[in-house]
Amino acid sequence: MNCDLCGADASLLPLDVPGGPDDGQALICQDCAEQLSGELQPNYWRCLSTAMWSEKAAVQVLSARLLTCLSDHDWARDLREQLWLDEETQAWVDAMPAGGTPNDGAHKDSNGTPLEAGDTVVLVKDLPVKGAGFTAKRGTAVRNISLVQDNPEHIEGRVEGQRIVILTKFVKRK
Repeated sequence: MNCDLCGADASLLPLDVPGGPDDGQALICQDCAEQLSGELQPNYWRCLSTAMWSEKAAVQVLSARLLTCLSDHDWARDLREQLWLDEETQAWVDAMPAGGTPNDGAHKDSNGTPLEAGDTVVLVKDLPVKGAGFTAKRGTAVRNISLVQDNPEHIEGRVEGQRIVILTKFVKRK
């Protein structure tokens, strides 16, 4: 059998694709599994030009989500614009939080380390706090963070007594 994503003839691993009506599954090779668990290498995913037309809804959803994650690249943006999905499959794709990859919906710090509610993070950049009139300085520890449930790019925490929303790309887990 061939990998549902890259087409490689290799031993396959099942990958659950949650969020759909029947929570589908795709069969992927070890190389694709490693790519999904780490930082996405854009050129590796050019194979999605074929995978996105799969008859399996779960593979279409994975392809759409990956193309959305890779939308900084013209080729991925072009493929995503070409992809047509029925209403049910498109709703499945839309169920994924913005900025999420197929294997997560989790909040991650600037180094890709998963964040959890209650963690302590450190700011990696000076951040002007809108409406509060101060700048949160680099190196400031933010304790007992809260995760913004509908956006994996945002967390909340207290800095200088003010509850603020912070982008996860500006913090590092301590």
